[in-house]
Amino acid sequence: MYVCSCFGVTEAQVKKHADAGACTPRQIASACKAGTDCGGCVRRIQALLGRGDCARRELLDQRPEPMAASVARPVLSDAA
Repeated sequence: MYVCSCFGVTEAQVKKHADAGACTPRQIASACKAGTDCGGCVRRIQALLGRGDCARRELLDQRPEPMAASVARPVLSDAA
């Protein structure tokens, strides 16, 4: 089944690029141009890639909370 009509990219081709390490629609686009013309296939590519299939994504999910979220706000005085 075609995923990208503009460049004739099939579902099997997207899956092949994903198996080779492409984890994002942008990486798929770099590999085969899918998603770079009208953009109508980008959501389908995202769905084919799925969430959590990429090892790098798992590493991103394990990051600690940002420092700014744990820092208390300074107290402003009315003396000014």
